This record gives sequence, C-alpha cells and structure tokens, in this order.
Amino acid sequence: MNLLVLWGLFFSAFIAATIFPAQSELILAGMLVKNVAPVWILISVATIGNTLGSTTNWILGRFFTRYRDKRWFPVKGASLTKAEAWYRKYGRWTLLLSWAPFIGDPLTLAAGLMREKLLFFILIVAFAKLARYLVVAAIALQWA
Repeated sequence: MNLLVLWGLFFSAFIAATIFPAQSELILAGMLVKNVAPVWILISVATIGNTLGSTTNWILGRFFTRYRDKRWFPVKGASLTKAEAWYRKYGRWTLLLSWAPFIGDPLTLAAGLMREKLLFFILIVAFAKLARYLVVAAIALQWA
C-alpha cells in the first residue's frame, strides 16, 4: 500500500470540501476499482479528509466572518445568506446535506457562523460524508 496514494486521496477529499473545485469521488472510485488499498482504508481516508475540509469552512464561519465582504472570502453573500436562512429554519440537521454540491460548503460555513458546537458539527458532517463515500464505493465496486 502506497502512503503517497493515500495522502493524495486525503488531500483531494480535503480540497473538495472547501471552495476549490475538486472531485474526490472520482479519485476514490478509481482507487477502489484498481484495488490500491483495502476498501475500508480508502473510505476512511476520504471521509476524514472531507470532514476536515468542512471543518475548515466551519472555522472560517466561526472566526472570520467579519471578512465576508472581502473578495477572497470563500462564499459570496447570496449563498451565505441562503445557507444561514436554512440553518436558522432547520438547525444542525441541515449538515446532513454537507456532502451535496453547491449547498454543502455554504452550509458548513453557516454552521460556524451560527456557532454550532464543533462536536455536533463533526459528528453530523462525518456521518454525511461517510454515507456519501459508502454509496460511491458500492457503485464503483460493481465495476471492480
């Protein structure tokens, strides 16, 4: 088992959970089909990386929202406002959608902004990310 390959998966999953465009699902699926490491290790590495990436968004929301009007801030006003409204209405359970494209990143940022407790944040987000990667693995392993 090549540790460099696992680090690559970790970083792709981490980056995919932030504002940068990345596709960790495709990388995971390719690694599963090529059988580069045991399934449980690949899913664990991807889940941990993606959860930590979302935690970075939480940190931005929690401690750096005073910069939300700056050009470099990762989520623009309209998306963040919408995510905040969802978060106020549905609470922490919106984090079950943290895996979803386009809405997941703003929701994790809003969770920090709304001062969601980090423990609850990590538990819910890790569950959502794990569930998504399990589905990806189930589909990819059909072709292995």
